[in-house]
Amino acid sequence: MTNRLLFTAVLLAGVSLSSATLAQDFDADATIRIGSLYEPQNLDNTAGAGQGINEAFNGNVYEALFQLTDEGAVEPKLVDSFEASEDGLTYTFKLRDGLTFHSGDPLTAADVKYSIERVTAEESKSSRKRSLSTIASIETPDEQTVVISLTARSISLPYNLSYVWIVNDAASDITATEDGTGPYTLEEWRRGSALALTRFDGYWGDAPSNGEVLYTYFTDATALNNALLTNAIDVITSVQSPDSLAQFADNPAYTITEGASTTKELLAYNDRVAPFDNVQVRKALARATDKARLLNSVWGDYGTLIGSFVPPTDPWYVDLTDVDAYDVDSAKALLAEAGYPDGFAFTLDTPDYDPHPLVAQFLQAEYAKIGVTVNINIITANEWYTKIYQEQNFEATLQEHVNHRDIVFYGNPDFYWGYNNPEVVQLVADAEAAGSQDEQVDKLTQANRIIAEDAASNWLYLYPQIVVSAANVSGYPVNGLNSQFFAFDIEKSQ
Repeated sequence: MTNRLLFTAVLLAGVSLSSATLAQDFDADATIRIGSLYEPQNLDNTAGAGQGINEAFNGNVYEALFQLTDEGAVEPKLVDSFEASEDGLTYTFKLRDGLTFHSGDPLTAADVKYSIERVTAEESKSSRKRSLSTIASIETPDEQTVVISLTARSISLPYNLSYVWIVNDAASDITATEDGTGPYTLEEWRRGSALALTRFDGYWGDAPSNGEVLYTYFTDATALNNALLTNAIDVITSVQSPDSLAQFADNPAYTITEGASTTKELLAYNDRVAPFDNVQVRKALARATDKARLLNSVWGDYGTLIGSFVPPTDPWYVDLTDVDAYDVDSAKALLAEAGYPDGFAFTLDTPDYDPHPLVAQFLQAEYAKIGVTVNINIITANEWYTKIYQEQNFEATLQEHVNHRDIVFYGNPDFYWGYNNPEVVQLVADAEAAGSQDEQVDKLTQANRIIAEDAASNWLYLYPQIVVSAANVSGYPVNGLNSQFFAFDIEKSQ
């Protein structure tokens, strides 16, 4: 069965398994049908494509020199070997032999140089661009060797390079096409509905455990859940509500798996503008938020309270939930000290998908108790990216941040929320220049405590990471770090 037939005949009605008799108990040519709420905005992760492109393409269509595994380890991928100079300022990478792009072109050192420079270019919208800012030059002495020179030590360079997809330097515009080295090629993308990947038979590594992957995109969680209940999809990559789980729990037809999440729901202030440039105001709002009740109202018994941007999976995590703990009287006192005894009003730009509208309404009711008026402005994901992330034209917003090890964003005063504490900026820089992992952890732990004491944002809770699938489907990733969802090990029993 071809992907085009899948799109025209089976998008909402399920798909039959191959009739071939195989020695395995799974169908090696099966189509894995994945349901998601996160359609890519485009297909280029340096052009503001959103988290959906990472879910569909990272490790599946494109690969990097290094790969962040679902367990959080960084492993060589397209690199055969590498070494760092004694001063930590020069890294030499040797590429694997025989790597080719889907187009058939060989992967060379020039492609690696081109791909890194795409991410670091001025016009790049990659959130990791600043993490690679210490790169001074990239040399390619031969087709298999890449030499990166740095202006300062970068202990996280291999980790940061896991975000750089290696793209064919002959591919100019990849916002609607691709030319990667991964185990799948793009078969078709129908904007607003679905995206299909098919197995790349010329892949350099182990062949996928399936033949095709079909991502179907939904605009609301109810439709997504119904698709699994009616056998229109096989897997939901990330359940958005505990109410959804009741439909699948204690039912042998489905499997529910809870992994380790890095997705933080936060109220992000524009710290550049009044009143959010005032630490006391930010701390007052933190203390006026009953986060335990909010988490329970959204997720029931799932999810985790956090006191900063750092989840327990990061090495620099410490429990900071007691910083600015819930205390309405203290919140009122802080507002008075800050010069707002009668409160103030602000606009909360709120993405239109779950759970943000519910969270906005909860905060609106909470802050009314301390005299603060919240005007909720519902916007689309595209509007959020343009208005908030690019133009930084907002007072406060809600957003889920999915990235792994992303405290470094608070060391960047130019990031959309505009937090600028020189001590944190220095700690983040020093951590990156550290000579050992212990030193890096110490510096970022210090930074973590400072952003919590500054209430740089209001970190509401850590999402649970829950994957639900049909019982005959297995091998999918359960942690979903950075929203990546490796499809190549997913198996479907016959």
